[in-house]
Amino acid sequence: MIKGILFDYGGTIDTNGLHWGSVLWDHYQKYHVPVVREEFSKAYSFGERALAINPIVKPAHNFYDVLCLKIDQQFTFLESLGKSLDRRLVTTIASDCNFFVKQTIENVLPVLRALADQYAMVMVSNFYGNLNTVLSDFGLRSYFTDVVESAVVGVRKPDPEIYRLGVERLGMRASDCVVVGDSYSKDMIPGNTIGCKTIWLNVAGWEDILKTETTSVADLEITDFAQLTVQRIGLL
Repeated sequence: MIKGILFDYGGTIDTNGLHWGSVLWDHYQKYHVPVVREEFSKAYSFGERALAINPIVKPAHNFYDVLCLKIDQQFTFLESLGKSLDRRLVTTIASDCNFFVKQTIENVLPVLRALADQYAMVMVSNFYGNLNTVLSDFGLRSYFTDVVESAVVGVRKPDPEIYRLGVERLGMRASDCVVVGDSYSKDMIPGNTIGCKTIWLNVAGWEDILKTETTSVADLEITDFAQLTVQRIGLL
């Protein structure tokens, strides 16, 4: 019987399964940023590495701040390719994406509330050291007994150890827990490796993020966060 839930954050709770590469690329197109998808993909990867390696994000930064910093790094990379970009679009795109997340979380809250009534829940995420601020700002922090954040614990997905830490924070056996995430390679495989059940929010990948195996290790696949019910988890 499942007693605890380990949630991924980015791409799972904040976008209902959409990868952030897809979300940002859609907004680049909306505002006619003069780049092709391949160039954006490289800029996206550059920005993710920059924020993961350098202390650019501060603990007090909210998610809008993170988006501004992320997009600023992407623009910096694209400008190094000779692109002429309107820097005002950094805050415009960040504002749009932040509003999208707020709307998504409004729909997520009732689901988390129902699950928190039945299960102990912990957040396990690759993030920048400010996840507690982000969760509090969006009204999510109270649903989780603890937060295991890569920038804080020094372990990043897909290393299974970060999920092992999550299980330890719950004080349970891995077999009594389920991992919920949008990434097959970063959530499903490491969760399965340590002995957890797994639920894959399989909506939209980016590049090679989707599984290539013919047989999935996920115990359950869903296509909308709202499908994550107490009843369905109880069947695992």
